[in-house]
Amino acid sequence: MRLLAARTLLVYGDSLSAGYGLPRDKAWVSLLAERLKQQQIDYTVANASLSGETTLGGLNRIKPTLMRHHPDIVLLALGANDALRGQSVDTIQKNLEAMIEACHKANAQVVLIGMRIPPNYGSAYVNKFRAVYEDLAQRHKLPLVPFLLEGFGGKADYFQADGIHPAAHAQPVILETVWKTLGPLLAAKNKK
Repeated sequence: MRLLAARTLLVYGDSLSAGYGLPRDKAWVSLLAERLKQQQIDYTVANASLSGETTLGGLNRIKPTLMRHHPDIVLLALGANDALRGQSVDTIQKNLEAMIEACHKANAQVVLIGMRIPPNYGSAYVNKFRAVYEDLAQRHKLPLVPFLLEGFGGKADYFQADGIHPAAHAQPVILETVWKTLGPLLAAKNKK
């Protein structure tokens, strides 16, 4: 019988983290769990991501999710669906901030994962949305992954037929993008 890991890493996002359209073992969150196991980093990965999730939906379910998983680290990756629906950037920011505060009250460290949206939403909206993640990370002193789809966001061949959800061969790229921020954090925590 294998004992449970002493610590939990919670991934809290939308379809990009839920592995929409992919076999479960090909999604970046599963690849992350495999890397932790290979490197003998003692964390259980819990994925509470939901396809279609918005920051409001995430806010509504954050407290019971934190109570269920008791995470030490939360990878917060929400906001893309709000922006694609043209929601108020101020509301997106308030919802994300409330989730960050809920995580901190539950003694969980937050790694904020940023998103970007296509330029057809207009430069004012695009820039204001992008700045939300930088502002929250700075204000709350959070590690930040600037853009989950870094390195391939504009490459159609990295996406499934819908043009929105990353394909299986994009998932290792996403893992590396997240790992650039998460890896050093885990290394620092393991030294404690």
